[in-house]
Amino acid sequence: MSAEEKVTTDTLGRRTGPRQQHSIAEKRQIVEETHVRGASVATVARRRGVNANQVFAWRQLYRQGLLKEGATRPSAALLPVKVGTPTVLPSERVVRAAVKVERDERASIEVKLANGHSIVVHGRLHGKSLARVIDLLVRR
Repeated sequence: MSAEEKVTTDTLGRRTGPRQQHSIAEKRQIVEETHVRGASVATVARRRGVNANQVFAWRQLYRQGLLKEGATRPSAALLPVKVGTPTVLPSERVVRAAVKVERDERASIEVKLANGHSIVVHGRLHGKSLARVIDLLVRR
């Protein structure tokens, strides 16, 4: 940043002006300055007008080999997507459920749904199975 460039900030001290753009060569040069024996990242960053945290990030890219000319990060693979209309059915409420238990422990159950459909089950009923069926019908 030259002496003529004025950095503007808001009332909280945040930069409001345009961001600095550094070429890969500039980033590599700044990082290599920090590798000199006795050099401090903070001192180099201050002298170059760059935030020290940014220099640390560039050092990491440098170690990964991403600050070489022509080096690029591998791009994420994109997957094809097909968007369609959802197939969610409107919720149906159980209007009436009646259980009739006979002496021989055979039972029948009739479930009438709000849409007019009904389900009738005859025979021996297992309590947990019956509860599961009713639970599933109520959720639909």
